[in-house]
Amino acid sequence: MLYLIAEHLGFPGILNLIRYTTVRSGGALATALFIGLLIGPRFIGWLRVRQGKGQPIRADGPQTHLAKVGTPTMGGLMILTAVTITMLLWMDLSNRYVWACLMVTIGFGTIGFLDDFDKVRKRSHAGISGRTRLLFEFLIAGLAAYIINDGNGTLLYVPFYNGAVLDLGWFYIAFAAFVMVAFGNAVNLTDGLDGLATMPVVIACLAFFAISYVVGNAVFAGYLGIPHVLGAGDLTILCAAIIGGGLAFLWFNAPPAAVFMGDTGSLALGGALGAIAVSTHHEIVLAIVGGLFVLEAVSVVVQVFFYKRTGRRVFRMAPIHHHFEQLGWSEPTVVIRFWIISFVLALAGLATLKLR
Repeated sequence: MLYLIAEHLGFPGILNLIRYTTVRSGGALATALFIGLLIGPRFIGWLRVRQGKGQPIRADGPQTHLAKVGTPTMGGLMILTAVTITMLLWMDLSNRYVWACLMVTIGFGTIGFLDDFDKVRKRSHAGISGRTRLLFEFLIAGLAAYIINDGNGTLLYVPFYNGAVLDLGWFYIAFAAFVMVAFGNAVNLTDGLDGLATMPVVIACLAFFAISYVVGNAVFAGYLGIPHVLGAGDLTILCAAIIGGGLAFLWFNAPPAAVFMGDTGSLALGGALGAIAVSTHHEIVLAIVGGLFVLEAVSVVVQVFFYKRTGRRVFRMAPIHHHFEQLGWSEPTVVIRFWIISFVLALAGLATLKLR
C-alpha cells in the first residue's frame, strides 16, 4: 500500500526510500514485531477465556508436558495477523510471487486453525482427518505453484552446481506443491516444545532473506551463478515480516510458554518457507537450511515404518526431540541445542550460494 502511494506520487522526497527493498524489509520487520508485541497480551487472554482448558496434552508423551495443561493454543493467529497487515502495508501489491506465498501462508494457516479448533472443541488430538488436510493443502499449494510457475520457469537447480540440472516441465507444479506441503507438515511436527519451531523458522527466514535478495538482483545472481528471478527480491519483505512476527510470538512462547503456536502457526510458517523456496528456485537448498525440520519429519517416517514392520522402535519416542527428552535432556537443553543446529545448517545453506 505504501509502495503504491509513493509510486503514485512519483516517490518524492523521503518517500523515495520506499523504492528500496531493503528499506521496506526493515519497515516490515519492525511493523510485524510491533504488532505482535502489541496484540499479544490481550490476544492470549482472549484465547485463554475462549478455550478454557487449552490445548489437549498427549497422555503418552513426556510426563513433564502434563504441567502445560491449560495453556491456550492457536497462537499462530498472532503471527498471521502481524504478517498479513505488514505485507499489505509494505509489499508491492503487483508482485505475483508475494501474493502466491502469502496465499499459501494464509491458506495453510486456515487449515491449521480448523484443525486446532476441532481438537479444542472435542478435547482430542485427532483434529480433522489427515487425508482432508493433505487434500486442501495440495489444492492451495498447487494453485500457488501454478501462479509462481507462470513465467518463472520449470528448471530444477541443485547446490554446488552452476546452472540448471533438469527441466521438470509441467511436473514442476506437482514437485513445487509437494515442497510446500512437505515443509508445512515438517514444521508442524517440529512444534512440540516451547520455542522449538519458532526460532528455527526465524533462522531459516534470515537465510532466505539473503537468498531472495540476491536472486532478485541480476548482478548478484549472475556473479554467484544462481537463477535470477525478476520480482523475487520483494520476498525479502515477507521473510522480514515472518522474522518480526516470529520474534514477537517467541516473546510469549519462551519457556514456560504462555501460548502455543498450534497447527495454525506451524503449517502456515512451513508452507511460507516452502513457497519462498519454490519462488526463488532454491527448493533443494531449503532442505539444507531447514534441515532440522527435515530431520524431525524423517524421524517420524522411520519410526512408523520400522514399528509397523518389526514391532520395534528406532527412537524412544518420535518426533526426535521427544527421543532426547526421554534420554534425560531437559526441555530448554533440547530447544537451545536444536537452535544451534538450525543456525549451523542455515550457514551451510548460504554457503552453497558461493560454492557453485
